[in-house]
Amino acid sequence: MIGKIIKNISNLYTVLADNKEYVCQPRGVFRKDKITPLVGDIVEFDQQNLLIMKILPRKNQLLRPNVANIDYCVIVTSLKQPDLSLQLLDKQITHSLINNIKPLLCFTKLDLATKEDRANLKKLRDYYEKYQIKTFDNQHLDSLTLFLQDKNVVLTGQSGAGKSTLLNRLEPDLNLKTSEISLALNRGKHTTRHTQFYNIKDIWFCDTPGFSSLTLSNYTKMDIKNSFIEALNFECKFNDCLHYQEIGCGVKKAVQEKKILKSRYDNYLNFLKEAKK
Repeated sequence: MIGKIIKNISNLYTVLADNKEYVCQPRGVFRKDKITPLVGDIVEFDQQNLLIMKILPRKNQLLRPNVANIDYCVIVTSLKQPDLSLQLLDKQITHSLINNIKPLLCFTKLDLATKEDRANLKKLRDYYEKYQIKTFDNQHLDSLTLFLQDKNVVLTGQSGAGKSTLLNRLEPDLNLKTSEISLALNRGKHTTRHTQFYNIKDIWFCDTPGFSSLTLSNYTKMDIKNSFIEALNFECKFNDCLHYQEIGCGVKKAVQEKKILKSRYDNYLNFLKEAKK
């Protein structure tokens, strides 16, 4: 049969086919060939012996979190507790774009924000929208769910940002575990222990374990450059310009003219340093 992996716990994969769930293991040859099924994979499986026989071609995949065949990466970002980190936000956007997945931002905990925080958030949202990155917040979830109809969506973000809380609001019967934030550490505890898809309001949401850090060291400098979407709007003297020390760089000029957000450019330069040579 053909089915979709919707959950993985300790090398046991729940495959959904014809509205029925089968808990399967990969064939032994998968380990020999270093093949790892991912949540979101479309697979051929033996429903009698409960074995995954073959993984069908993926349109994309993420390694953190480990998911495949995603339409949108919803980056859940809190304004407070934990505090907004533009570096981590931009890193998640870069991570998503490099893997050919459209990023989408959902800001949470607006109720904890000051008037100044809200004003800064509006400027930030206007900026990202200008460069075709859709933004939402958890006070207007109807518009978010309408936009994501019939899509495969992965929720990603810092621990404590509100991923599980968001899903609980959309489907209270899920009753996913949430935790308090450590004010001393400015981060939450990992409450989601495994990766799993939930069908909510005709959207396949994938809840994943959170994180407090994310590395781009597996990517090249060209990967980083190509994911800096603002740069596509400005011309440079050289085609291979990395927008760093080169002369005639249209991107550096755009930063000086405040057409590109200074924080975005500074983060981009840090990401270049982090990338492999």
